[in-house]
Amino acid sequence: MNIAVLIGRLTKDPEIRTTNNLTIAKYTLAVDRQKKGEADFISCVCFGKTAEFAAKYLRKGMKVGIEGEIRTGSYDGKGGKVYTTEICVKSHEFCGEKTQTVNSKVDTPKINFDGFLNDISGDEGLPFE
Repeated sequence: MNIAVLIGRLTKDPEIRTTNNLTIAKYTLAVDRQKKGEADFISCVCFGKTAEFAAKYLRKGMKVGIEGEIRTGSYDGKGGKVYTTEICVKSHEFCGEKTQTVNSKVDTPKINFDGFLNDISGDEGLPFE
């Protein structure tokens, strides 16, 4: 079974190209190691609708989760045979802390994209009491 699941940040915007009406997106994901200050830089590639999603929504610095397969390959380079390893991405998930403001006449709390309050503080208690 070949399944890879990673969470990391994009090192730059995805590179997009189209070949024979097939969209291809390539990007690098910086994945933290358990030891502080160290990261692995993982090459990722996706095709079709997944690549179109990456082109439309993914940007440098975004924290995303990916699920895919590890693919290896090789080609003849100037110095001899070059071996490659990359993740062929099947799906993306947003993992960042994107916030938006809720329009209200009272104090406007920040909420996550999933609709939950980030911080409920003060003496007012919960907003639905």
